[in-house]
Amino acid sequence: MQDDPMAELQCRLGYTFVDGTLLTMALTHRSWANEQGLEKHYERAEFLGDAVLDLLVAHWLYTQHPGMAEGDLSKLKSHLVSEPVLAEWARDLDLGQTLRLGIGEDRSGGREKPSLLADVVEAVLGAIYLDGGLQAVRQVTDRWLAAGPVAAAEDLLVADAKTTLQ
Repeated sequence: MQDDPMAELQCRLGYTFVDGTLLTMALTHRSWANEQGLEKHYERAEFLGDAVLDLLVAHWLYTQHPGMAEGDLSKLKSHLVSEPVLAEWARDLDLGQTLRLGIGEDRSGGREKPSLLADVVEAVLGAIYLDGGLQAVRQVTDRWLAAGPVAAAEDLLVADAKTTLQ
């Protein structure tokens, strides 16, 4: 498994694909697809993953914070699905190293671009949804949410309350 980046990624995700082509597609940037003459790349899966992620983060926050006001839940969700937070998750998963990028995108630092990394997280979640359904994605996102990004986001709410008071 040490020589198989896709297997290692699936291990880090905690999800094994039934249809590995979905993971490959989720890691394929448009630039690579264009250079290879392929039609499929991650953008459609990113669209789907974005919606699934919004739903699952909203549900997780709703159930984990039963007394929290809607406005605070919205702020937390907005932060958790933001580009910087998703890009950090992508770095934790080492997604940049598994991306299939075109030559120009690779040379311009595409493996480290926060917008690209955030998009790929959403694409991978979309691919998991297509492969295993909502429960499969929920298991991946719940592990991630329980690992700590929510605590940092809650600190932002406290800081925002202080700012409002001042």
